[in-house]
Amino acid sequence: MLRGRAAPRRAITDLIDAAATGTGGALLLHGELGLGKTALLDDGGALAADHRAGFTVLAAKGLPDEADLPYAVLHRLFEPLAGHIARLPVRQGEALRRAFDGVAGPEPDRLILCQAVLGLLGTTGAERPLFCRLDDAHTADSPSLDVLAFAARRLRPYRVGMLLAGDAAGTVRDVPALGLRPLEEADSLALLADLVPDGLPADTAAALARLARGNPQAIVDLATTLTPAQRYGEEPPPTALPPDGVLGRSYRDRLRRLPVATRWLLLLAAADEALDQFELVRAAAASGTRLGALAPAESAGLIRVDGHRIDFPQRLVRALAYQQAPLARRRAAHLLLARTVGSGPDRRLRRAVHLAAAADGPDEPLAAELERAAARVRAVGPEAGGSRPGSGRSDPVGGYAIASAALERAAQLTDARTGDERGGAAADHRLVAAARYAWLAGDPQRARRLLFRVGDGGVDPALRGRARLLHGEMALRAGPAGDAPDWLLGAAEALAPADPRAALDALLRAAEAVCFAGDYHRYAEIARRAAALRRPDATDTTLLAHDHIAGAAAAFQGRHRDAVAPLRRVVARAARLTDPARLTVASVAGLLVADDVTAGRLAARAVTRARAVGDIAVLPRALELLGYAHYWLDPTGPAAVAAAREGLAAARDGGQDNCAAVHRGMLAVLAAIRGDRAVALRHSQLTAGVRSAGQRPWALGQWALAVVDLTEGRGPAAAARLHALARPGTGRGQLVVQVMATPYLVEAIVQGGAGGAAAAHRALAGRALAVFDRWADGTGNPARRAVSARCHALLAPRGSGAAEDRFRQALRLHAEGGSEYERARTELLFGRELRRARRPRDAREHLRRAMETFQRLGVAGWAQQATAELRAAGAAVPGPPATRSRVTGEPVGEPRPTPVDTTLTPQQLRIARLVVEGATNREVAGRLNLSPRTVDHHMRNIFHRLGLRSRIELVRALR
Repeated sequence: MLRGRAAPRRAITDLIDAAATGTGGALLLHGELGLGKTALLDDGGALAADHRAGFTVLAAKGLPDEADLPYAVLHRLFEPLAGHIARLPVRQGEALRRAFDGVAGPEPDRLILCQAVLGLLGTTGAERPLFCRLDDAHTADSPSLDVLAFAARRLRPYRVGMLLAGDAAGTVRDVPALGLRPLEEADSLALLADLVPDGLPADTAAALARLARGNPQAIVDLATTLTPAQRYGEEPPPTALPPDGVLGRSYRDRLRRLPVATRWLLLLAAADEALDQFELVRAAAASGTRLGALAPAESAGLIRVDGHRIDFPQRLVRALAYQQAPLARRRAAHLLLARTVGSGPDRRLRRAVHLAAAADGPDEPLAAELERAAARVRAVGPEAGGSRPGSGRSDPVGGYAIASAALERAAQLTDARTGDERGGAAADHRLVAAARYAWLAGDPQRARRLLFRVGDGGVDPALRGRARLLHGEMALRAGPAGDAPDWLLGAAEALAPADPRAALDALLRAAEAVCFAGDYHRYAEIARRAAALRRPDATDTTLLAHDHIAGAAAAFQGRHRDAVAPLRRVVARAARLTDPARLTVASVAGLLVADDVTAGRLAARAVTRARAVGDIAVLPRALELLGYAHYWLDPTGPAAVAAAREGLAAARDGGQDNCAAVHRGMLAVLAAIRGDRAVALRHSQLTAGVRSAGQRPWALGQWALAVVDLTEGRGPAAAARLHALARPGTGRGQLVVQVMATPYLVEAIVQGGAGGAAAAHRALAGRALAVFDRWADGTGNPARRAVSARCHALLAPRGSGAAEDRFRQALRLHAEGGSEYERARTELLFGRELRRARRPRDAREHLRRAMETFQRLGVAGWAQQATAELRAAGAAVPGPPATRSRVTGEPVGEPRPTPVDTTLTPQQLRIARLVVEGATNREVAGRLNLSPRTVDHHMRNIFHRLGLRSRIELVRALR
C-alpha cells in the first residue's frame, strides 16, 4: 500500500482512464529523492497493465552514465516498438533508425524525429493503448528529453498516457506536473506499522517518523536497519539515517559525481550548520574557490540556498558530505572556518568548536574555552550560537545544537588522565551540560546517549541529581512518561542536601509527571517531600513552588476549599515572575482555581518569555495551558485551536512526543465539539498509542470520541467511553480530563436511558459530579457552578420541579459569565426536558436560542440537535444556510436538513440510526433501555412517516 499518496494515485488513474478512451496526456511527478516517485511509476505501470483496455506498458530510466549519449533514453523506452517503424513515412523512419541504431550520417533532423516519435505512438496506440513511464528524467540525455517533451505536449488525440518522474517541475518543459510532498505524520506512522508488523514502542516510532521528515524511503531504510533491541525499545532508536540504505547509497553516488571544488564547498557547509552564504563566500575566497562551484550540488538536489541560509534536504546528506572527505581535508576545513566565521561575541562558540575539531588530543585550555563559550548561549540568548547574519532572525535550536556539540567535544578534550578524579568529574559535568543543550535543541535521543556516558563512580550527588532531573524531564515530555516520576523523585533526593531550590524544581516536575500519568495517589508523597524542604528564609519564587504543591495536593485529595488560598497566592505572586517555567506553574494554579482569564494571561506570558530567552523546552507545555484556558473561555473559537496547533508544532520541533500527543488530543476534543468529525477521529487515532497507565493523551482522545458519539445520538457509546475515564476516589486515572468531561458524562448517561448497565453508569455519574461540585463550589466560579446545576437538573427525576429549578439556576449563573457555548447547551437540554414534559411552547423559546447560538458559533452537531428538537416541539424551522466553522470558515455538517431530519422525532432518529448500523429491534431496545414493544412501535411509525417498506430502504434513506 502506498501511504499518503491518494492524490497522485488518483491523477495517475485519471491519466490511464483518459488514455484508454482516446484522450491521451502526460504527467510529470517531481520531488526530492525518496518521496516515492519510483513507487508511483511502478504502481501506474501495474494499473495500466491490469486495465481492461489492455495497455502496452513501456518503461525506461535515465542513467547518469548515459547522459552524454544522444537519444539513449529514447532507444531504451521505444525499442520494443521498433517493428512498427516501417509503417512510418520514409523520412521519419530513417530519423528514428538513425537515433536508435546510430546509423552513420548526419544527426537526424530534430523536428522530423519529434514527428516520428509522435507518429509511432499514435499508430501503435490506435491498435492497443500505450502507457509510457520514464523514471529519473532529470538524468536522461537532453536530446531524448526534448523529443519526449514535444510528444508529451501533443498526446491528446491519441490513446497514449505518459508518466514521467524527475527532481524538479521543469525537468520536462511545459508538461503538467504534480509535486510530491513529505508524508503527514499519521501516514509515516502507518508506513512504519506496515514495515514492522509486530509494532514499535510509541516513542521509537515517533522518533523515527521525525527523523525521516516524511520521506518514505528514509522510513523504509530506518525500519529495515533497526536492531532487535531498538525494535523492542531496549536501546534508543537511531539519530541518523543509515549511510548504507537505499537513500544513503543514492546520495553518496550523487556526491561522488560532483567536481572537486563543489565537494569542498559542501564540506565547508557540512562542517558548520550555522554557516550562511556570506561566510561561505569568505571561506571559499580564502581557499581560492568561487561560490559558483556550488551550482552542481544545487542542481543535483543536494543543497538549497534559501535567502542567506544554506540547507541540506536531509541530515544524511550533510553527514555524507562530511564523512566522505579525508581526515586531513576535514581538519583543513575546520581550521579555515575558525579563521573566517568572524570575531564577534556571537561567533566565539563556533570558532572554538572548529579549533576543537582540528585538535589532535586532550587540551584542557581549549576544553575550558569551549565550556565558557557554550555558557554564553543561555547567558546572552540563543543567538550567541545560532543567528544567521542578514536573515533578521535567530535560530535557538541551531545555537543549542552547536553548544551541545561543543560541550561534548570539551568532554573529549578534558585532561582526564588515569587517577585524576578531577578530570573525570569535569568531563562528566560537561557531558551533562551537553545533554541539557541537546534536549533544548530538540534531540532527546542524543541527550540520553550523552547522559548514559556519565560515569557513576565518583560522581558527586549534585551532578547525579542534575542528570536524573534531565532524564525525568525528557521522560515526561518525550516518553516514556511512566518512568518520569521515579527519575524526578530520585533527582530531588540527590539535590536536596546541596541545592534545595533545584530539589524543589525536581518535585514540581514530579508533580506534573504523576498528573500526566494519572497516578494522583503519589501527589501526597511529593507534598510531604516539598514541605520538608521549606525554609524560613524562602524567597518568593520558592514560596510559590511550596504553595503550588500544597494547594494542588489538597485539590487532588478533594479538599478544594483548602486548596483555594495557597493556589491564589501562587497566582498573586506570578505578577513579578519572568521565568517561563515558573509562569507555567502559576498558570496551572489559575486553572485549578478556575480563574481562566488570569491562567490564560500567565500562559501567554510564559510563551512570550520562553521565546525571548530561547527556552524552547517549556514552549509546548505553556501552549498546552494556554489552550486549556481558551477552552474554558470559548471551546468553539479559534484561540484554543491556534494554541493547540502551535503547541503541536513546537512539540514536534522539540522532540517532545508526549506533549505532541496531548496537543493532538486537545485538537480532537475541539474538533468534536465543532462537529468536525473527520479531524476529531484523525487526531484521536494518533493519541491511541499513548495509553500506558491511562495517560493524558489517550484520555483526551477518548473524550473526543465520546463527544462525537454524543453529537451523533449514541449516548450509550459515549457513556461507555467516559466511564473508562471516571474513577473518582481511586487516586488513579486522568482526574483533570475526568473533571473537564464530567458534563458530557452526565449527558451521555441521561441520553442512554435507564435500566441495565445505565444504573451503574448513573451511580458513577453521581460520584463524578460530586467531584465536579466540590471544585465548582470551592472556586466560586459562576460558569462552573452553572454547568454543575445543569448536570443536577439532568440527573433529577424527569418532570420534577427540582429539574426545572436547577435548569433555571444554571441559566441565572450563565448570565454572570462563561462561554456562550455552555449556555446554549443548557438551553438545548432544558428545552428538550420541557418538550418531553409536554410543554412545547415553553420548550421552543429555549430551543430556538440554543439553535441560533450554535449556528452562530459554528458547531454543527449541536445545531442540528437543537433544530431537530425545535421541530419536534412544533416550530416551523426553515432550512438554515450551512453552519460555518469559526476556526476554518468552511461549512460544517449538512448545509440543509435532510427529509429524515425534518420528519422524524429525535428518539426516532436515534432508533433509525442504530437500525442502519445493523442492530436488531431487541438490540436497539437494550442499548436505549426501552422495551422491545416500544421499539417495534417506533419502527412502524418511522416506516409510515418516511413512506418506506423495508430496512434496506431505511439504510438508503439515512445514507
